[in-house]
Amino acid sequence: MTVTDAITLVMTARHPTEVFGTDQATRRYHQLARLLHPDTAGAAAPDRRATAAFLQLTELWRRHLADGRDTVTIDTGRYRYVVDRTARYTGDLADLYRHGDDRLVKVPRDPANNDLIAREATALARLAERGDARYLPYVPRVVDEFRHRDTGTGAVRQVTVLGTAAGLRSLAEVRRAYPDGVDARDAAWMWRRLLVALGFAHRAGLVHGAVLPDHVLIEPDQHGVVLVDWCYASIDATPVPALVPAYADWYPDEIRRRRSPGPGTDLAMAARCLDWLTGGRAPEPMRRFTAGCQLAALRQRPDDAWRLLAEFDDLLERLYGRRRFRPFTIPDPNHR
Repeated sequence: MTVTDAITLVMTARHPTEVFGTDQATRRYHQLARLLHPDTAGAAAPDRRATAAFLQLTELWRRHLADGRDTVTIDTGRYRYVVDRTARYTGDLADLYRHGDDRLVKVPRDPANNDLIAREATALARLAERGDARYLPYVPRVVDEFRHRDTGTGAVRQVTVLGTAAGLRSLAEVRRAYPDGVDARDAAWMWRRLLVALGFAHRAGLVHGAVLPDHVLIEPDQHGVVLVDWCYASIDATPVPALVPAYADWYPDEIRRRRSPGPGTDLAMAARCLDWLTGGRAPEPMRRFTAGCQLAALRQRPDDAWRLLAEFDDLLERLYGRRRFRPFTIPDPNHR
């Protein structure tokens, strides 16, 4: 968008929604403010139109904030979603807005990533159709998907509505709560559940392709695990379409080289999650076990999550004896 485009948009608007749209409003405001601010737009608009537009933008934003609503309505024609105005979660590609107590509306920040959002819906549909139904709680559930046109910007975004459970926390959050590393006995149940999720996906012909701390969610009280963000999934051995920049050095070589991944790709990344989570506190046999999952060549690594789970259970019994439930809590950072 040019400064001239921004001036025209703001000065002809009759309502804040025409400028800020029905989603991404804060982002849109900051984008326009940067374009129209007198310090930056002066040279491009010497007739002071930009200054007038900046003042009008400020007034429209004030009206937007003062309208008393903390929700936004997205009407798909089939269903009306009333979502929080502020994103509940911010992912790699998308913002997630709460709709009711058990739905999240996932909206890509950049329409250029619509294909990755659609890819996630396709992967989850494959799991629902071909996977063992007993393990569906280990992955999100697609409730709806549609294309949404922002009324202010005209941008069209691929939107997915996901079913969600309460109380889920990512491994990244867990590690922040335990900066010295999690006890290996606690990390063990998380890894066992993660292996179940991966075994379930691999049997359905999918490789997650981004088993990273932000994508593994746990339910601390009941020891649940949900593997999220299937936007990068490999379906029938297709290359993983993109990397999460913040974790670029976590990826096995086959992904960085755009080669076909395999179950061993996910198992290597899951093993790295376990190492990272325990911060080097795991017993030596467990560290040898995870090292064997991270060998450089895909063909050298384990490729069967279910078999690996059985081997891991044997290791845990040798290390800790018969398996027992071990309560796990995440400390409140405000009370440490």
